[in-house]
Amino acid sequence: MERSQIARLLLKARGMVLFRRVLAPPPARDMLDLLGLLASGRTDTGKLAEVFGRLWEGLALDSGDLLADAWQSYLLGRVLDDENPFSLGAERSESSPRLTEQARRDLRTLRELFDLDGPYVLALVEEAVPGLDIWVPWTAPEPPEIDSPRHVLARKLAAAGDWGACAGLLADYYAGRGAGLFGRHWAFRWREGVLYPVTRPDPVRFTDLVGYEREREPLLENTRRFLAGRPAHHALLYGLPGTGKSSTIKALANEFAGAGLRLVELAKDDLGELPWLLNALRGRGLCFVLFVDDLSFEEYEVEYKTLKALLEGSVEQPPANVRLYATSNRRNIIRERFSDREENGLADDVHGRDTMHEKLSLAARFGLRLTFPAPDQERYLEIVRGLARERGLGIAEEDLDRRALLWDRWHAGRSGRTARQFVDELEAGLP
Repeated sequence: MERSQIARLLLKARGMVLFRRVLAPPPARDMLDLLGLLASGRTDTGKLAEVFGRLWEGLALDSGDLLADAWQSYLLGRVLDDENPFSLGAERSESSPRLTEQARRDLRTLRELFDLDGPYVLALVEEAVPGLDIWVPWTAPEPPEIDSPRHVLARKLAAAGDWGACAGLLADYYAGRGAGLFGRHWAFRWREGVLYPVTRPDPVRFTDLVGYEREREPLLENTRRFLAGRPAHHALLYGLPGTGKSSTIKALANEFAGAGLRLVELAKDDLGELPWLLNALRGRGLCFVLFVDDLSFEEYEVEYKTLKALLEGSVEQPPANVRLYATSNRRNIIRERFSDREENGLADDVHGRDTMHEKLSLAARFGLRLTFPAPDQERYLEIVRGLARERGLGIAEEDLDRRALLWDRWHAGRSGRTARQFVDELEAGLP
């Protein structure tokens, strides 16, 4: 590539409109700096070597696993993850001819940058810095073919000569998977005003959860309606610890992640930030379940009032693409004392009985309330048998039942968690 061609490509790259943030992270900036040095004709060899070494290191740390060539894999990953007016509009299934046309032009420029693979750029650098044989091309063995939508689209773009013609493919991807971090991750945690992706979410699936199928079915149906754009409820799952309430919600997110469901975990202590979280999710093209685990309040805590903005609405209408799924060990969520029912317990509150009813009505504001009871002996044994079958433990049912009941007597009582702990112990002791 002639210096004039490099200079022209560099100018086009710096003039991109919609996908300009693809080139904002350090490795991409190092690539642009490298092109600038190569195009200048007055190359400082020391500076050139420094920039190329920094670029190589950056790609080694953050190239992803889409393609064998680190730069090409990195660039494609940034395109698929970019959040811009085109990708956000596509996520909401909104189209704009003006945005689409500009996206095509940006994508054609990115395709030219994509052509600068490791061996080619290394040859340019070694030509400018003769005799400095210290680098290898930033390529790796071909990664295994993964059939995720992200990897499939990456391979299609790598094979396409004109990325501008692929704008529709990208729009479909954003519509189905989401833009930005929501396109790459399905689980998030809200903390101190920031939405953090969970890079290693719990992989639990419904096939891993034995028992409580009847209790889970209403939540599954409610989630299907939510994803289909039909009326759906906020849900409260209550019952004793270890009955699978939290695992049910995490399995739900795994089940429907490909259909556009995203899970956002919110700690009870961060409920005061709920309005800001709702604003961050409002208007996105995906559906979000806010997950609050072990939701309960003491009588002196007032954070429960912030939930009204989501459960009942306020002056501002709550976002239609957000539902709250909470778990609790208490049916009424807020601790109620006998003194609350006595007149002297309400003496310092002119409208004390109204206050008590306000507290107790919080659970009633969830349209769907599901009970996960402690298993009786038969259900407990069914869970144990199901887990043993899943793991291929060849133990006679009579012996399995006997040992499971013995474990139950010596541990924390019957629950799905107790059953799993027993099977874990059983599997660990087998030869």
